[in-house]
Amino acid sequence: MDAAIAPAIAMNLPWAAGIGNHDQEGTLSREGVMRHLVGMKNTLSRFNPEGVEIDGFGNYNLEVGGVEGTLLANKSVLNMYFLDSGDYSTVPSIPGYGWIKASQEAWFRKTSSSLQKNYTNEEPRQKEPAPALAYFHIPLPEFSSFTASNFTGVKQEGISSPSINSGFFTTMVEAGDVKAAFIGHDHLNDFCGKLTGIQLCYAGGFGYHAYGKAGWSRRARVVSVQLEKTGTGEWQGVKSIKTWKRLDDQHLTTIDSEVLWNRGSNEPQLI
Repeated sequence: MDAAIAPAIAMNLPWAAGIGNHDQEGTLSREGVMRHLVGMKNTLSRFNPEGVEIDGFGNYNLEVGGVEGTLLANKSVLNMYFLDSGDYSTVPSIPGYGWIKASQEAWFRKTSSSLQKNYTNEEPRQKEPAPALAYFHIPLPEFSSFTASNFTGVKQEGISSPSINSGFFTTMVEAGDVKAAFIGHDHLNDFCGKLTGIQLCYAGGFGYHAYGKAGWSRRARVVSVQLEKTGTGEWQGVKSIKTWKRLDDQHLTTIDSEVLWNRGSNEPQLI
């Protein structure tokens, strides 16, 4: 774990992390892993929201402020939600992987609603909510909705989602601010597909400590957010959200560049 974060710390960069379904298989419990993460240098990770009874560890949100010196300097122009999707079911009659629980969905709904009201109702008022990104580990059942004809990337193994659908995808759709959700878990999948206005994206296998596929390079998904700029040079809110994957090959190749979200546009674009 320390080795994974070491490059960000060495470069003095802020970083954030959540936990997956295997992290408790070492010497620390899931709670212990998250407490270790929030104690590391330059971390923006949080253990859980204060004063909230919530399942799991590492449920938190980050607010990305506007450019200093602009009208949006004190507003969050991009919101990021991190949720613990658990490890394995604790209900004897339900086998398989864990899922995002009702307490987490309730926290998400309340947080999203509050952020949207602040952005659109408080001065300077904005016409629409700030976009948001969601990060968790285990794929939702909705990740099975795609075929090779309607996603960018590859699907080389089955979608290992929970055996029940707890409804978190519907919760995100109803909230309206999440434009893309990013997950891991299935190391040989790296696709993005759009469903009901939300891009559902795999990260692709990254570390060498877990299974992969011979001849298929390890990879990291990069997400880049661009701000709007007026004709007079004033920075505004988010204009677009782009993504691509960087391969760990001889040339550090970039593949599958695409626009996940454009303000005023509903269609993804390859770039």
